[in-house]
Amino acid sequence: MSSHDALDILRRDPRAEWIARNRLHPLHGAVVDNDMAEQRGPSGLLRKNPHRIGFIGPNGIKRIDRLKGNAAASVKGRRSGAAQAVQLPLHRVENPDFYIAVVADMVGGRLTSHDKDVLGQAHKLVAAMAGEGAVLTVCFGASKEAHFDTAGVDRLLLLDDEIYDDYCPEQQLAALQQVEAEYQPQYWLFPDSVNGGTDLGSRLAARLHQRPAVQAWQVDHQTTVCRGAGGTVDITRETPRVLMLAEECADQIDASRHEALSVTLTALPTVIAQLQNQGPVAVDPNAVALAEAEFILSAGNGIHDWEQFHTAAAVLGATEGASRVAVDDGFMPRFRQVGATGTWVTARVYLAVGISGAIQHMQGIGQCDKVIAINTDAGCDMVKRASLSAIGDSEAILGELIKRVQAYRAQLSVAGDQDAA
Repeated sequence: MSSHDALDILRRDPRAEWIARNRLHPLHGAVVDNDMAEQRGPSGLLRKNPHRIGFIGPNGIKRIDRLKGNAAASVKGRRSGAAQAVQLPLHRVENPDFYIAVVADMVGGRLTSHDKDVLGQAHKLVAAMAGEGAVLTVCFGASKEAHFDTAGVDRLLLLDDEIYDDYCPEQQLAALQQVEAEYQPQYWLFPDSVNGGTDLGSRLAARLHQRPAVQAWQVDHQTTVCRGAGGTVDITRETPRVLMLAEECADQIDASRHEALSVTLTALPTVIAQLQNQGPVAVDPNAVALAEAEFILSAGNGIHDWEQFHTAAAVLGATEGASRVAVDDGFMPRFRQVGATGTWVTARVYLAVGISGAIQHMQGIGQCDKVIAINTDAGCDMVKRASLSAIGDSEAILGELIKRVQAYRAQLSVAGDQDAA
């Protein structure tokens, strides 16, 4: 692609588009461009903006400005770069009267969607309590997260010492006990997940002599509703101090920024670990069930070089998946099918190659964290769903991806040999 072509790429801001569609969002007035009468959609057709002041609807009634122009500033998309970022209002807590502690899973060094749900629940509890409260978020290990502020973190305790790099529940528990002694949180909130939240929350509850609530999904200061019997019944109980929360327990923070001020502990306790981490065990990615896989490379009708696809999956270390079309055509076995008529997946990264996005397939990937699409159709449903899209020939893109990953790993190998020498 030439530099001239790169300048002609239209870059979209999905968040700004979502706010523009949501007329009740507090930033709706700042995002909607009242001067933009029409825009060209991915199909090439012109689309009119019905929210524009002066727009005449099918009933012949002209839309008027009841705010007299006070909803001001518009954000115009720019072909030379990404759309201007929306500046959310800053929520600041100078001197907190109390804290609510959230212990994040931080899978891969970043907040998961489950973590953000728990942060949303923490702010619901803060809003219902008297005084000014702050959400104290505790994270273990190296962090790659760059958006603690928009996730709702008021105070950030990042424990990234080497002792937290490996599996060390006893060491983490000692740190949480120190947090309890110094900050005395009103509540302890954990994601009820296999990524560490359930185990660590149970350990802390035992040390605090608390009976924790598990799989909690409706929480207030008086009562907590938990899922029981495999999600078939609800159990109502008094709200305890230690809560392990189910996914989608509360809405995520999306209308404000928070300070995310860094805090420290006056003392960092160390313990003699009873469990020793012997390192990861090499596993064939295709031996992992689709429903449990964290990284899936999925093939659709746009794949023609299947040998290259299998090579790409092996190089990336991804579990292979497929659309129904690829399975029906005999290119992939039935147990590899992703979708409502196949397997519902919850991968952290779902890389869809040549998949347009039928409704059954989109239902099956609804719980995936990040979706990446490679497709020739910029207007297909999969591209609209994706967090990142590459528009072009799948063979060329996969070939370049394989070369770059192999080169990167070779570079790491050389650097490791030099360090050993």
